[in-house]
Amino acid sequence: MIRVDDLTVRYGPSTVLHNVGFAVAQGESFALVGESGSGKSTILKALSGQVDDWSGQMTVGGQPVTRSRSRAQAAQVQMVFQDPYGSLHPRRTVDDALSEPLAIHGLPDRDARVLAMLDAVGLARRFRFRLPHQLSGGQRQRVAIARALMLSPKVLLLDEPTSALDVSVQAEILNLLKRLRAEQGLTFLLVTHDLPVVSFLCDRLAVLRAGRVVETADVAALRGRALTSDYGRELLARSEGMA
Repeated sequence: MIRVDDLTVRYGPSTVLHNVGFAVAQGESFALVGESGSGKSTILKALSGQVDDWSGQMTVGGQPVTRSRSRAQAAQVQMVFQDPYGSLHPRRTVDDALSEPLAIHGLPDRDARVLAMLDAVGLARRFRFRLPHQLSGGQRQRVAIARALMLSPKVLLLDEPTSALDVSVQAEILNLLKRLRAEQGLTFLLVTHDLPVVSFLCDRLAVLRAGRVVETADVAALRGRALTSDYGRELLARSEGMA
């Protein structure tokens, strides 16, 4: 579903990704892990068309990712951001947020689609006309996930989707994502520094350091503390030290 080959990204004179490559199967949940500044989120930005200065090849669903994506291509790849409050317009209601993609793409039956999606993400219909500040962090992230799913994408790019939430809410959102992936046949590309999240939600992972992939592994290797790269083992040790 996703293929990245020799991806190099530059921000001005700085190269932040160096010949990165990996592949994600249809329906798979794949994680990009590494410390801040390793280039994880830049990969998501490149796949979603938010980066201009890149070289290499990227495909989604067999179709090449280009710098001028069509509306149909854009609809197939949607992103859920780290901060659900910052990603929602403070003066637009939940209904506005969910209806806007439908209006842009000229899709019918907007009321029914909005209500169905509220049900799908476990958000009571009474929240439909509330503003973001009237919702909890977990409720806002449910809205953000619902908005990302309104166009029935094949791929969700998840940029630290639970790190801004209270610990008590993180498990609810992770369980929701796991259920939605199974129900809708979604492919996930997850960016996180939280290895327990990877262990719960993902099938495989790539370890990034300073813009390079240093290891790709099955999640079983993570659970069994059997990562092979020095840096992967270092990340494991740090995670266990914080537990």
